[in-house]
Amino acid sequence: MASETLMEKIISLSKRRGFIYQGSEIYDGLAGTWDYGPLGVVLKRNIESLWRKQFVDERDDMYELESALIMNPKVWEASGHVEGFSDPLVECQKCKEKFRADYLINTASDLEAVKKEWYRRAKKIDDEIQALPSFKAKEVFQQFDPILEKIKDDKEITSEQKIAFNKIYIRAINHAIEANEAKMEVIEKKMDILKELINSESYIGLVFHDYLNRFVSCPRCRAQEKWKSPTAFNMMFETHIGAAQDDASMTYLRPETAQGMFVNFKNIIDSFHPELPFGIAQIGKAFRNEIAPRDFMFRSREFSQMEIEYFVRENEWEKHFEMWRKEMLSWMGRIGLSPASVHEYEVPAEDRAHYSKRTIDFEFEYPFGKKELYGLAYRTDFDLKNHMEKSGVDLRYYDEKANERFLPHVIEPTFGIDRTVMAVLASSYTEDEMGEEKRVVLKFPYTLAPIKVAVFPLLKNRPELIEKAKSVFAKVKQTIPSAIFDDNGNIGKRYRRQDEIGTPFCVTVDFQTLEDGTATVRERNSGKQERISIDELSSSLKAE
Repeated sequence: MASETLMEKIISLSKRRGFIYQGSEIYDGLAGTWDYGPLGVVLKRNIESLWRKQFVDERDDMYELESALIMNPKVWEASGHVEGFSDPLVECQKCKEKFRADYLINTASDLEAVKKEWYRRAKKIDDEIQALPSFKAKEVFQQFDPILEKIKDDKEITSEQKIAFNKIYIRAINHAIEANEAKMEVIEKKMDILKELINSESYIGLVFHDYLNRFVSCPRCRAQEKWKSPTAFNMMFETHIGAAQDDASMTYLRPETAQGMFVNFKNIIDSFHPELPFGIAQIGKAFRNEIAPRDFMFRSREFSQMEIEYFVRENEWEKHFEMWRKEMLSWMGRIGLSPASVHEYEVPAEDRAHYSKRTIDFEFEYPFGKKELYGLAYRTDFDLKNHMEKSGVDLRYYDEKANERFLPHVIEPTFGIDRTVMAVLASSYTEDEMGEEKRVVLKFPYTLAPIKVAVFPLLKNRPELIEKAKSVFAKVKQTIPSAIFDDNGNIGKRYRRQDEIGTPFCVTVDFQTLEDGTATVRERNSGKQERISIDELSSSLKAE
């Protein structure tokens, strides 16, 4: 099955069978928004219920809450989202289409080669300056060299930023040489600019712009060397509270669920007095104004998360991190994802979020490539410390046994629901042959299947069969609520329709049913059929 067409088939089936629709479709849609249809709602709900069962109900150290979508804007100032929650935005000067600069750069196969070239050019300039007879040029180099070494050794600075620094470094040195041994105040001004750029957003923008113009054409109009310089684009949706429309009334739709758990940390310990370690869990919506939503539901502007903040003692974070790594792998097996399709990626220091000291991305092989499905991060005490500082409220945990107060550290397992839905659909989608006919089947795990059982009469024009089938359906539905009755089309079409929506079992009421009280039960994956007594149907069909 060609991976280029698999995603299109999944999207088509999702709409045709009522799993997922384009948001606002009758008005030509709205990019980055999706609506769950009747079967999609149930599939999503089953995923959430199974997650809640494994991570909340089956544990005795977890507390679930549901925080507000709109919070005091000071929450997002303390968390760093107001200042730092941004993506580099670039615009094609020819067609005016806007893109995320880092996404375009990731499409350039020459990226690593470009990085190496910058270092090679920096070294060449170093050698040239060292060879110059003028002591002033050497003095310029010597004053810039400590800054360059600092950037090279600082793990909090990304590789792209280091490369950008080299570029500025080269320009500054060349300026000094071309200016005929420029006055030191000019050189000092250059150095001040360099120091300011070290931690600025425009700093990394320089190297992005250079990469784009050298290696990346516009995906829409194919223009080359037509990119505007990148600008920072904050991804939070702004809104206003109350009648006034001014800065004082402005707040945001939450871009993540995590902060709702951190600001309720004190409420949980005051209400329940839990012993460490313990976790706070939440399932809910988040919103991000993505520059370029893409890949079906993978990157959208409104999405759902299942997330946990697990509070631990600092000296125990490693063992709890490993425990959650195993728990997440167990979860992926539970929802039917093949181990061969899931990959653990240890995120290097330069690519981790500023609050994280260790992060693992669990990547899944989607039809459009290997992409992040889940994340596991060690957030240290970053969030609680910031909220305590900004709010003035003591968020320290009191250990009665040790008689001490301290800020716990946090392990954060995060699960995107919509990405999970996509992964489950992609894993379940199968094309095979049965009875010398090609079919499409969604091989959902039983617990996730939106419809567990379909009951139908052999013939829709025989009243006695219809009456008996409805009686059987009513009985089955008492113990398996996610059962449906179907008498549309012939028996073969009904089987194919149920295969396409992933129904594990089909029960057919026929003339023999009227005689001996048994019905034909067909299993989805194998197509195997057997006769089972109506009285035993419910217990037989509930088995996974």
